[in-house]
Amino acid sequence: MNILLLSMPDSFEHMPSIVIRMPNGALTSLAGNVDSHHRVAVADLILAQRSVRETVEKLVREWDPQVVGLSVMTFQRKTAIKIIALIRSLKPDVKVVVGGYDPSLASEPYMTDDAGIDFIIRGEGELTFRELVRALENGGSYDTLSGLSYRSGGVWHHNPPRPVHSLDGDEIRLPNRKARVLKGYTMLGRQVDVIETSRGCTYDCSFCSIIAMRGRNFHTYSFERVLADIRDARSNGATSLFLVDDNITLNVHRFEGLCHAIIEAGCNDVEYFIQGMTSAIANHGETLAPLMRRAGFRYVFLGIENILEDDLQFLRASAKNRERGEQGQTLGNATMKAIEHIHRNKMYVVGGLIVGNPGDTRDSVNANLEFARRYVDWPYIQHPTPYPGTPMTKDFVERNLLVNERVEEYDGTTAVVRSEHLEPEEIEFLRWRKERWIKLAYFPNALRHSPGFVLRNGPKMLKYTFRGCNLRTLLGLEDERVAFRRYRELRAAERAYI
Repeated sequence: MNILLLSMPDSFEHMPSIVIRMPNGALTSLAGNVDSHHRVAVADLILAQRSVRETVEKLVREWDPQVVGLSVMTFQRKTAIKIIALIRSLKPDVKVVVGGYDPSLASEPYMTDDAGIDFIIRGEGELTFRELVRALENGGSYDTLSGLSYRSGGVWHHNPPRPVHSLDGDEIRLPNRKARVLKGYTMLGRQVDVIETSRGCTYDCSFCSIIAMRGRNFHTYSFERVLADIRDARSNGATSLFLVDDNITLNVHRFEGLCHAIIEAGCNDVEYFIQGMTSAIANHGETLAPLMRRAGFRYVFLGIENILEDDLQFLRASAKNRERGEQGQTLGNATMKAIEHIHRNKMYVVGGLIVGNPGDTRDSVNANLEFARRYVDWPYIQHPTPYPGTPMTKDFVERNLLVNERVEEYDGTTAVVRSEHLEPEEIEFLRWRKERWIKLAYFPNALRHSPGFVLRNGPKMLKYTFRGCNLRTLLGLEDERVAFRRYRELRAAERAYI
């Protein structure tokens, strides 16, 4: 059976695609977990943002798939429905499967006749997709496949959820990276890939879809399996690896063990990028940070979330941002200490902050932006976004603060909710106005890290960072709000991938 797996072209705008084009690890994991006699192609359409229609037409023509699977996030929903319509026009009898956070947590939009979808995989997909492909191949029934919703006779049926996998043993196989049919995954000019060492988190941050998707739990792969995955990524050309774990520092002792395993296996000759908790790095950084650096870690995404306690309370993120003393007592916010450990060991901080929470004023938004300017190397500043199934969504609806229900704009950097003091456009303007200059300040670091790449592509990077602006804007001869309106128009145009 021929299978075509697609991720959507819609991307987060924090970095231009010329700087970072990250592969969708879920698709290669699906490809690695179907039976080996099937012919599978994986296409990350982020690599073809300017030629989505032509690329899909070419792939359908060349691969003649019997099954097409799409991985979809909420802000990609509209694009996914358009791509499905295109595929149906090219091959009306193809079986269409969707999965990912959005179909799992908001199935209804995918169940309309206009959507053209046959199957929805809810939650983790490897085993459900493997069993579905077997059923399609053998003409079996679907009613026993856990985690599957399917259409039959014009009616949708929802099978019981599939239990969260423990990740023990070899039931979930390694990804199949050779199934990729598009090229160009890079990060600052280096070929990049993604690795997964664990799944899940036991915290309950109000903005996060993980808990709604899989509950509060934490499961890990063995180090042997992780090292095999790293070696496979390296053998396929990767020199930078993003460890995509939901919370790799949740178990600090395990993470320390993983660092030692990477060093002992000689796999510290590539650059690693992780997402970490401020509390874990602050409380263990004296020994953990030097170990991370020896293991090859270079970038640390810190979930700072916010520097103001009231906002942390709303985000339910206080616990993971606390520094603790030797007796377990709370000493305060852990952010500064975590940043100091990272910088002292010559690693970079990608600072994740969320501004525009219900109680935010102009001063509180600016306080977080100023913190990012002073202390983080690359800002990853978002606005609270009401993703399906999250506590945040319920809270915003109850407070009547949700003012934009166009899910294609739920990309994290489009403000879609107001605070009790500021309208969404004002919140977004405050972020946009400051963030450009914070990003500009990172350019010397990027030049030291990847001189050839930055010298070749610096003008394009600057054009993207300051899009909407012109010389008059930069000289102060034009109202910045005029440039901001141009920026918003460009963002809207960028969403028209097909």
